[in-house]
Amino acid sequence: MQDTNIPKVYDPQSFEKKWYEFWEQNKLFHAEVEKGKKPYSIVIPPPNVTGQLHMGHAMDNTLQDILIRFRRMQGYNTLWMPGCDHAGIATQAKVDAALREEGTSRYEIGREKFIERAWAWKEKFGSRIMYQLRSLGSSCDWDRERFTMDEGCSKAVREVFVSLYEEGLIYQGTRITNWCPQCNTALSDIEVEHENEMGHLYHIRYQVKDTDQYVEIATTRPETMFGDTGVAVHPDDIRYKALVGKTLILPIVGRQIPVFADSYVDPQFGTGAVKVTPAHDPNDFDMGQRHGLEQILIMDNDGTMAENTGKYAGMDRYECRRKLIEELREKGFLLSIEEHEHAVGHCSRCGTTVEPMVSKQWFVKMQSLAEPAIEAVKSGKIKFVPERFTRIYCNWLENIRDWCISRQLWWGHQIPAWYCEECGATIVSREDAVICPKCGSHNLKRDEDVLDTWFSSALWPFETMGWPEQTAELRQFYPTSVLVTGYDIIFFWVARMVMMGLKFGKDIPFKHVFIHGLVRDSQGRKMSKSLGNGIDPVDVIEKYGADTLRFMLITGNTPGNDMRFYWERVESARNFANKLWNASRFMLMNLEGFDADFVPAEADYTLADKWILSRYAHTVQNVTQNLEDFELGEAARSIYEFIWNELCDWYIELSKARLYDKENSTARKVAQYVLGYVLEHTLRLLHPFMPFITEEIWQHIPHDGKSIMLSPWPDNESSKLDIDSEKVMTAIMDAIKAIRNIRAQVNAVPGKKSEVILHFSDAGLIGEFEKNQSYLTTLAAAEPVTIWRNSADKPGNAMTAVVDGVEIYLPMAGLIDVQKETARLNKEIEHLNKEIERLSKKLSNRGFLAKAPAEIVEKEREKQKGYTEKKNAVEERLSYLADL
Repeated sequence: MQDTNIPKVYDPQSFEKKWYEFWEQNKLFHAEVEKGKKPYSIVIPPPNVTGQLHMGHAMDNTLQDILIRFRRMQGYNTLWMPGCDHAGIATQAKVDAALREEGTSRYEIGREKFIERAWAWKEKFGSRIMYQLRSLGSSCDWDRERFTMDEGCSKAVREVFVSLYEEGLIYQGTRITNWCPQCNTALSDIEVEHENEMGHLYHIRYQVKDTDQYVEIATTRPETMFGDTGVAVHPDDIRYKALVGKTLILPIVGRQIPVFADSYVDPQFGTGAVKVTPAHDPNDFDMGQRHGLEQILIMDNDGTMAENTGKYAGMDRYECRRKLIEELREKGFLLSIEEHEHAVGHCSRCGTTVEPMVSKQWFVKMQSLAEPAIEAVKSGKIKFVPERFTRIYCNWLENIRDWCISRQLWWGHQIPAWYCEECGATIVSREDAVICPKCGSHNLKRDEDVLDTWFSSALWPFETMGWPEQTAELRQFYPTSVLVTGYDIIFFWVARMVMMGLKFGKDIPFKHVFIHGLVRDSQGRKMSKSLGNGIDPVDVIEKYGADTLRFMLITGNTPGNDMRFYWERVESARNFANKLWNASRFMLMNLEGFDADFVPAEADYTLADKWILSRYAHTVQNVTQNLEDFELGEAARSIYEFIWNELCDWYIELSKARLYDKENSTARKVAQYVLGYVLEHTLRLLHPFMPFITEEIWQHIPHDGKSIMLSPWPDNESSKLDIDSEKVMTAIMDAIKAIRNIRAQVNAVPGKKSEVILHFSDAGLIGEFEKNQSYLTTLAAAEPVTIWRNSADKPGNAMTAVVDGVEIYLPMAGLIDVQKETARLNKEIEHLNKEIERLSKKLSNRGFLAKAPAEIVEKEREKQKGYTEKKNAVEERLSYLADL
């Protein structure tokens, strides 16, 4: 026997965990390859193995889960592939910290033991975020969970590296890279966070050789001058035309450096003359390449000054800056110092200021990979949602640089390259090399670096499907259907997946890229540890439930735009869940005699029945189309408005009389059928957004099937559309709202019926209002209701309202207690007079007017005006009552 009783109070903690365990234990998230079904697949943007759930994750995974649950209910062969990223720098930092607490380091225990410790750390802590995703309701196929360093992914990574190397697309070179002195490794652009900081612009004199002339140079990093090998000016800058080709003497150092012209220089910045340090600035490196300048590295990997800086050797770079400025000032080279705000790059892991440095690294040539990736988007094979991100994506790829893929770490995919200690040959191999193919030596040393984490992540859509093996999953689910991600990693992840997918998957990796914004705090600031404004989604789930968090994140969300987190919106989502809970409980309390086989005849339906079924059909159309268009926020809004405003506030109220009438069994059965049908099918519409509450309620109401998540998506409901019934019902509802407003305006005695006279400008409504007078009586306390057909005279002493097609009159006689209302209004006038007098005295006080800020004075004047207007309205009301 089905349990139709649910608790009085909505308590998500009592059932959310229960239902997730039920879904997972019954493998309802898992789907085998079914060739006859249309596939729909998403690969999760793999969170870091070191991570824990934050609001960005909650937003991203809620969006994915909605899409997956929607398509699963539509009958697609769905796959939501979960997994996490090994997070090279972050994980190594965690293990390094643990070793420091033990009084040792990775260098003391060696690489092999360190890797063992890293795997142990991953096994102990790495699944935390996966369990947090479960608490959110994410319906991932956990049986297929992947890790970027599992055996299959490692095989794919090596295959791609070797293949690109064999084609000449991977090479070793000495180039400028982002370097973190704390993490002691090169970084990718995504691992560098740029923040505006207030610093200084130092103006330094560079003497022209053998003359009294000098060139004024402005720099934010004077300590890098030890590596200067030139000074650049713009070729059209007339101030410096005569100096091009001359030689300058580098202050303190004494090295001779050339002046040359390069169009990169901005004549408006600083003095228009730029010191060029090719080994410590990416733009300087490019200019140095164009003009054949020497690269002089003047810092060590830990950010201290190198031996070639003389007495500054061994100093921290900032200590060197302070000392160097003192020396420049003492020797007359420092001309001035001014405050200057500029963007400074920081390591996203440790916060250390990044140092651009030349080093020998592994790179991928990007141009030939980028061209087909641009064409895939321009041709429409891949579509961005919103479309505006297409231009951002293409612009970046059209100006792409070669990608530095090596990292000076131990945790990660170790580069499959070996160096022969005898002949110096480099061997790149799919299998571990044991012998040099050139000289036959076994004396080989493997490259100690690992690959950038983003290298393995770039293969994610196809490596998770079993590539390079041609698996059934790869054939069925690749290309994936959509990638859901934030706009902040379009360049660094999305673009690279497209390039690698086209190159190795032989097709685009996804058909749509659904971009969402960031979740910011209520002031619009990015959530961060430093600001202390982060909100833990797990805390929200524990207090309010996952459904509330999910619905809050979706409502008001528009593709590509940031959203602000307000606790008021969390409360609003919780109130919506309560509303649904109470409406469902009302239905369950009125199921006595419910006949599951009963289907009403067309003639059995009331106007309200036809109206709610039509509104439900409209909602199905709107929600389905919104989901197809990735307008998930609009879909949620449509469901919210239907459930709250139409189903709960109107239909349930209109159905009560029939549900309570046990004498008229047919009318009661029809009301039960319509309410049951609409509620059960609306729960299906809501399920992708609020999976837990919909499952809990669905299991208690009459239904077919094991779980709501496997029930068919509502579709083909157009036969229930009834525009005429909607028009009539809307007119009646508008009339009810107008009558309620009049009663509230005149403070009508609660529960006391009021006479209502109706006059119709739309004669077609007369018959419908006559047939459905009970709606006005039930919801507007209107009795008697008179249809007034004589338009010559209008009822006297009546309050009026006009809605579309209907004039409404409420005679005042008997509607209110005139004596009681008069006394109340006189008391209100007495209060208003006191306030007006108080403000008049205040505003005539010269001392107040002289001392108070203008906005305060204006505010008080507005108050006085408001009280006066209110008094006039009350007096008019009193005059009206005197005539009754």
